Amino acid sequence: MALRLRLPHRATTAFAGSEEQPHLGARVYAVQRVGAVLVALFLLVFALLGFASGQHFFSTRGQPVLGMSSNGLLSTISVVVALVLLGAAARSARTASTVMIVLGPLFLLSAFVNSIVLETRLNVLAFQISNVVFSVVVGLLMLLLGAYGRISARLPLDSPYAHPSTDEANYVDERPGTPEEVAAEQAMREAEIAVVQHTATPDQYQRVQAMAPMHTRADRRRVWLESDAADAADEDRARHVVASPGHGVPFLRPRAGRRLPWHRAGPRRS
Repeated sequence: MALRLRLPHRATTAFAGSEEQPHLGARVYAVQRVGAVLVALFLLVFALLGFASGQHFFSTRGQPVLGMSSNGLLSTISVVVALVLLGAAARSARTASTVMIVLGPLFLLSAFVNSIVLETRLNVLAFQISNVVFSVVVGLLMLLLGAYGRISARLPLDSPYAHPSTDEANYVDERPGTPEEVAAEQAMREAEIAVVQHTATPDQYQRVQAMAPMHTRADRRRVWLESDAADAADEDRARHVVASPGHGVPFLRPRAGRRLPWHRAGPRRS
């Protein structure tokens, strides 16, 4: 017997090129983690410069810092947010993404609320128009970074956030795959139509009744094929009985709706 030596196939150019490209999951995680760190560092610098300016904690007329206004309370909040972002980025990119998706709307809400209380006693964060614009920009930026590669109508299959839906995961292809199953599907339809039109044979009626408890297309087809196999076995057994010599052959009752090509064997009366 000849032996074949199987050699490993040489990788194609397309496959080699795909290996050189960075994996989508690594790129998504890198963008989310680096984005969270950069936003946190900017907030941290803003807060430290605010503390260094010697501002009052609850002053509604803050000190100018990086083109914005700040007081002690706003600097403290900026430090807390920066530490939360740094901790989330250190934990995992998924955590950083979730934190930014939560903090982004909070920054937008802060911009909206503080824009209403500008130049009033309720302006406890010493906001100015530049602070409002900054909160809107940072809020949208964190939403964009947190949702990058995670929130989309249809994510790529290699996305780390791509999960098949329950229907897709539980989907089973029930289409006929063999000529016998295709023929069975056609016969099933004809039998069901005949039952509805009250023109079905007893055999068709019995088969449709047997398929009624089944809920899937594959199970209904299986019942039909089992009936075909049983009928074929009965015919083979009937032919075998007819071909056997001797008398006193036992009488086999044919299936309803099917006429068997044999009769009861026995001595003829003269």
